[in-house]
Amino acid sequence: MAVENDSFVTEFILMGFKDQPELQLPLFFLFLVNYVVTVVGNWSLINLICLNSHLHTPMYFFLFNLSLIDICYSSVFTPKMLTGFISESNFISFKGCMTQLFFFCFFVNAECYVLTAMAYDRYVAICKPLLYMATMSPQMCSMLMSGSYVMGFAGAMVHTGCMMRLIFCDSNIINRYMCDIFPLLQLSCSSTYVNELVMSGIVGTIVVVSGLIIFISYVLIIFNILHISSTKGWFKAFSTCGSHIITVSLFYVCGLLTHVKSSPAGSVAQGKVFSVFCTNVVPMLNPLIYSLRNKDVKLAMKETLKRIIN
Repeated sequence: MAVENDSFVTEFILMGFKDQPELQLPLFFLFLVNYVVTVVGNWSLINLICLNSHLHTPMYFFLFNLSLIDICYSSVFTPKMLTGFISESNFISFKGCMTQLFFFCFFVNAECYVLTAMAYDRYVAICKPLLYMATMSPQMCSMLMSGSYVMGFAGAMVHTGCMMRLIFCDSNIINRYMCDIFPLLQLSCSSTYVNELVMSGIVGTIVVVSGLIIFISYVLIIFNILHISSTKGWFKAFSTCGSHIITVSLFYVCGLLTHVKSSPAGSVAQGKVFSVFCTNVVPMLNPLIYSLRNKDVKLAMKETLKRIIN
């Protein structure tokens, strides 16, 4: 990130939804509520995991980190986005934009690896239950999480370093509410071939490797479930995986829709909508998915409330 940049642009303008001035105030309150629910929901889940000893298992260790990442991920761009709704113009400095881009890439990459580790955890829990505690030892869990953060950091460094080598001459209007890779590449007046090549390599590797691990894990899980004779065993196996399947589906589908353009005319508007859903709604839904579908979390909530009342 120490790469020198000879750009003539010293700041960018985040357009966001400025083309619809009548929606600025309603959107401000909508996304403010969304951010509060995201932070409170994920922070409550973190506290529940910390305060209840029966949640001190590998599954909830990964869930703890997922909630922590979602809080940080939302905090990277939401405060700046909220400021843009109530101000006439939404400027962000070049360094501020690169910092936002770095942390955005870091937390997105880290979340992808954490979801992959959670899929492996579910595979071991269902397919090799007798070896679960030995396989998913505290050392293994720490190693998987450390690897997730290190790989996320490395990917973010590469993306940001490549972006800082580009030259931005005249146009400085980003037609999004945050500094993202694609809008910045469109503004550059220098060759973006290396950036696109690096981005395709990193994103492709992450998606293929993590997607393949998740896919193989669940193929083996389903194959194992089909050999369970009792209906109760089926229900228990599916209930332990249901929340993770929903979370993974939302994460990957939203990411795919955000970066796939259906038509040149509608691509910008669609990109904004999908990007908002992926970056704002998904982090808010994750704690709700794991709370509403999980008996252990419900029990922990009841015990915690009893302790508070008493």
